[in-house]
Amino acid sequence: MLDPRKLHLLRELARRGTIAAVAEAVTFTPSAVSQQLSALEREAGVRLLERTGRTVTLTPAGHLLVEHAHAVLEQLERASAALAAARGGPSGPIRIGAFPTAARVLLPPALAELTGAHPGLVPMVSEIDPADVSAALRAGELDVALVHEYDFVPPVTDASIEAEPLFGEAMYLTDRPSIAAARDDAWITNKPGTLCHTMAIRACQAAGFEPDVRHHVDDFDTVLAFAAAGQGVAIVPRLAATAPPPGVTLTRLPLGRRTLVAFRRGNGEHPAIGAAVAAFRAAVPRLSLR
Repeated sequence: MLDPRKLHLLRELARRGTIAAVAEAVTFTPSAVSQQLSALEREAGVRLLERTGRTVTLTPAGHLLVEHAHAVLEQLERASAALAAARGGPSGPIRIGAFPTAARVLLPPALAELTGAHPGLVPMVSEIDPADVSAALRAGELDVALVHEYDFVPPVTDASIEAEPLFGEAMYLTDRPSIAAARDDAWITNKPGTLCHTMAIRACQAAGFEPDVRHHVDDFDTVLAFAAAGQGVAIVPRLAATAPPPGVTLTRLPLGRRTLVAFRRGNGEHPAIGAAVAAFRAAVPRLSLR
C-alpha cells in the first residue's frame, strides 16, 4: 500500500527539484526525506528516482506516480471535506493567506461577515506574496488564500491547487500620462521575485525600455508616499490608489490585475472553505474598483 505522506514528498520533489528544497519546505531533514522516498520506492516495487552523486531526478515511473499522486491527494482532500460537512457547520481554525492590499482592504469586512455568520470559525490570517501561496497550501500551512495575477505575467499553474476568480481591477501610473513617457524617470517597484515587480518590468519592456529602478518597496502606501516626494514613478492597482496623497496624479493604464481565491484541489467543498469564499464574495461590492 502506498503511503499518501510519501506521495506528498514525491510530488514536492517533482516541483522543487532537490531533496534539500523538499526538506526545507516540509521541515524534515534531508536524510529523513531521502529515507521516506527510498521507502516509497520499496512500496512501489519500481525505481522512482535516479541518483547521480548529489543530483536526484525522477524516472519515468516516478513521473507516472506523481500524476497519480495528484489524484490520490485530491481524493483525500475531498474525503476530509465530506467528513467535515458531516460533522456540521463550519467551525475551528481556518488559516487564510492574503497579499497586503487584500489584507488591508478586503479582509476586514470579509472577516466581520465570516465570524458574524459562523461564530464557531476562528480565522487566522497571514500576509503572503502570491508567488509563495501554492507551496504554503500544499504544505498545509494555509487552508485558503487570496492571490492575484497580472497582465504581462502568466498565471502560476499548479495541478494541486484550484483557484476561483473573485474580482478584477485596473492599474494606474503615477504622475505620467503613459508608461512610455516615464522612460527617463526613476522607478519604484515591488521587491524582485514578486509578481508585482515582474509586471512592472515587463510593462516597461513592452513600452520599449528597461526601467531605472531606484527603490524596491512592497507596501503600496509607501510607494505612493515615495512618488509624492518625487522619488520616482510607479504602477499601482486600484485598491491601493483610492486615496492618493496630495500632489500625486494617477493615469489609468490598459492593464489589469485579477484577484482569485485559491485552495487545495478537492478541498473546495469543505464547509470552512465555502464559508470563507462566500464572505470574500460578499465583501467585493463594498470595494472601490472603478
